[in-house]
Amino acid sequence: MKIIMLGAPGAGKGTQAKMIAEKYSVPHISTGDIFRANIKNGTELGMEAKKYMDQGLLVPDELTVKILLDRVANEDCKNGYVLDGFPRTIPQAQVLDKALTELGDKIDYAINVEVPDENIVKRMGGRRACLSCGATYHIEHVPPKAEGICDTCGKELVLRDDDKSETVMNRLDVYHKQTQPLIDFYSAKGVLQTVDGTVDMKDVFAAIIAILG
Repeated sequence: MKIIMLGAPGAGKGTQAKMIAEKYSVPHISTGDIFRANIKNGTELGMEAKKYMDQGLLVPDELTVKILLDRVANEDCKNGYVLDGFPRTIPQAQVLDKALTELGDKIDYAINVEVPDENIVKRMGGRRACLSCGATYHIEHVPPKAEGICDTCGKELVLRDDDKSETVMNRLDVYHKQTQPLIDFYSAKGVLQTVDGTVDMKDVFAAIIAILG
């Protein structure tokens, strides 16, 4: 079962990806994690990727897919995997599709966690983080015991720049331009499934399980 997670930043697709991976005993694969592992282990592909990253450049799609295919060739992926954060663009999806086809393989499901922009702005704007110990809260869903104070270490909680409405709107703008077309791409392949991401996290997961069976 090979799954791609789609959805805007803040839609909760990462959380769902982890839950799917756990339930079906398949790896949750994030491209960021693979890059870091390859660089840490000094692999040939990792060193190649590092050259681009050190210059602040994006790693080319072909190289990203090579690193990804290297990861999914591992024994723990024999029953499938959940891809989180890749592909982000149509060219990336095309390179991945071509590479998998050459291996006689394909993506089984592209699951789109759909959440309207205004919900995401509100959701992200309610996040609070402790810069001291890394704990995170939400003023509505997971509030701290004392307002603005971390339960764990007692330090002040802040709204991170990443979660401020103008930053979130910019990220959503990039998402709609670059990543939204993937919904049409996977829909045309007949593998797209959309779930309502505005409901409770457990209900989103239940809807995904109903699709995967």
